[in-house]
Amino acid sequence: MTDCTPEQLQFPGFKRRKLEASFSGGHVSSDAGGCLLLRQVDRRLGLLKQVSSSLIDPRRKKSCDHDLTALLRQRVYGLALGYEDINDHDPLRHDLALQTALERDSVLASASTLCRLENRADHETAWSLHRVMVEQFIKSFKRSPRKLVLDFDATDDKVHGKQEGRFFHGFYDSYCFLPLYVFCGEQLLVSYLRPSKIDGAKHAWAILSLLLKRLRQTWPRVKIVFRGDSGFCRHKMLSWCERKKVNYIVGVAKNKRLNAFSQDLQQQAEERFLSTGQKQRLFSEFYYAARTWSRKRRIIAKAEHTVKGSNPRYIVTNLEGDPQELYDKLYCARGDMENRIKEQQLHLFADRTSCHQWWANQFRLLLTSLAYTLLEAIRRLALKGTEMAKAQCRTIRLKLLKVGAVIIKNTRRIRFLLSSAYPYQQLFKHVAEQLNSS
Repeated sequence: MTDCTPEQLQFPGFKRRKLEASFSGGHVSSDAGGCLLLRQVDRRLGLLKQVSSSLIDPRRKKSCDHDLTALLRQRVYGLALGYEDINDHDPLRHDLALQTALERDSVLASASTLCRLENRADHETAWSLHRVMVEQFIKSFKRSPRKLVLDFDATDDKVHGKQEGRFFHGFYDSYCFLPLYVFCGEQLLVSYLRPSKIDGAKHAWAILSLLLKRLRQTWPRVKIVFRGDSGFCRHKMLSWCERKKVNYIVGVAKNKRLNAFSQDLQQQAEERFLSTGQKQRLFSEFYYAARTWSRKRRIIAKAEHTVKGSNPRYIVTNLEGDPQELYDKLYCARGDMENRIKEQQLHLFADRTSCHQWWANQFRLLLTSLAYTLLEAIRRLALKGTEMAKAQCRTIRLKLLKVGAVIIKNTRRIRFLLSSAYPYQQLFKHVAEQLNSS
């Protein structure tokens, strides 16, 4: 005979009271805040509905219990809520809060159904999702921007299996992929999975060309600035930017010739440090052409001297302006992109590329990008001017999405009874109101 009595968990009591627990609370969710806010921001952007309409669903519709939009929402909302594995969805499919977010009255898709979704991905899937991400970026502007700074950067994505396209990378000392990200401010435009046996700048030129064409199609007069570290300093790319009237500010790796050009500046910085004992940073500029370059280009040199010694740095640019201002206010600002990549990798599990097939892993990377797009939209549309205006995805999840609630459902309404002890009630109300406004 089946034992339906919930298992009692015993904990140390106090004041002569027993302390017991069991998983028998009924419709109680720890993700109530997230299910409400993610559904609302997704409805406002129309993001996942747009994604599903851009993809081809080869399944026989009459035989399917879960449409493509519901599958995408289930997977992307799960990532935003902190559930990195598909296996998490076997118990989550019974969560009434998540069912409500997906506007379903029945059990959600199983892990195996979501797995089949991932393994159907192909080149056209990746292309379509990127197109939606770029269109969402364009749609986010109410008026034509004067300048857009496109940040390019690559990172390592370590793998621990026999995935297609994995190779050993000497610099990272591991088997990995080498995804390329493109951000404009905090908004993500491209998350492109690549094998690690290639040059770090591989395909960046083609991606920049496609972005330029689409952005100038909408905003013909917008000023485009290409920004990257020394891994993207390639002569052909710089020449292409010059022909297409694209500004660039890119790092240049140190070498003997550059150090010789800035020798006097480095010596001056060292002398000032020895006399004052304080860190010294001096700037200058000169024109320089590497052996593979067809022409000389403007180089900005930074001579820095600290207790650790000299640390010269160089950037190449076709922008006008004061060298120190260009270096400090424009080039160094690219460091914020590394925080955005960390959000992708650490907070939204972009490194969970454990599928065997290549396109399934690219699809997973893009699903995490869609989850980031939703959370970034909450930050941009609803948290501006609040204490969480610069909060990272993990903080948004902890303080706004992970809200406990009892859920009561009948034929007339669904009520979320959020925790009375929730400490960010006013902030949650503010975010809900902002996302409800047009």
